[in-house]
Amino acid sequence: MSLAQCKAAILISGSGTNLQAFIDRVRAGQLAIDIAVVFSNKPDAFGLQRAKQAGIETSCLQHGDYADRESFDRAVAAELDRYAPDLIILAGFMRILSPWFVRHYEGRILNIHPALLPLYPGLNTHQRALDAGDTHHGSTVHFVTDELDGGPRIVAGRLAVANGISAAQLQDNVQALEHQVYPQAAAWFAEGRLRYRDGQTWLDGKQLQEPVVID
Repeated sequence: MSLAQCKAAILISGSGTNLQAFIDRVRAGQLAIDIAVVFSNKPDAFGLQRAKQAGIETSCLQHGDYADRESFDRAVAAELDRYAPDLIILAGFMRILSPWFVRHYEGRILNIHPALLPLYPGLNTHQRALDAGDTHHGSTVHFVTDELDGGPRIVAGRLAVANGISAAQLQDNVQALEHQVYPQAAAWFAEGRLRYRDGQTWLDGKQLQEPVVID
């Protein structure tokens, strides 16, 4: 990977499709970050292979080897801090972070949630949107705080819900949208345009009351 000023650590637990979107953007010169390390809590996560194929360093610790959530998170932070990351990107990292970890990287952790937050925090978001008869659905990038899926929002990718679409098809459509909006948020951060301050999202020096929406 080519070096850039903003060093990022990307955390995964699975196949790493969002990770691949970041790798592709960096390779194309469309995203000025240095992916310093890809970390997983699962040694068999396919995303680790994606990282290795791209020449990115990888690291893995298994949460089952630790007594509790915070002790695991402290070990993860010790590993990540060797790379001095400016930005932590959660890309399918299936762990609820401890308050200690969130404080340690306050204002530097991004997550993406497959819903138009504040709608549908938690799981099964696509089926819940269909069950509610929503006309639009999407995914939201936000800063991570102690509140699950409740941190200040940055950007939302939104799409119309087609009649008769299945939850699986909707998930695929939303995921394709995620591959656009998530790197965009990271780019704003790397460019110094996006910051977390006083518990709020600031973009280009202005506090965002609502996320930027990309249709």
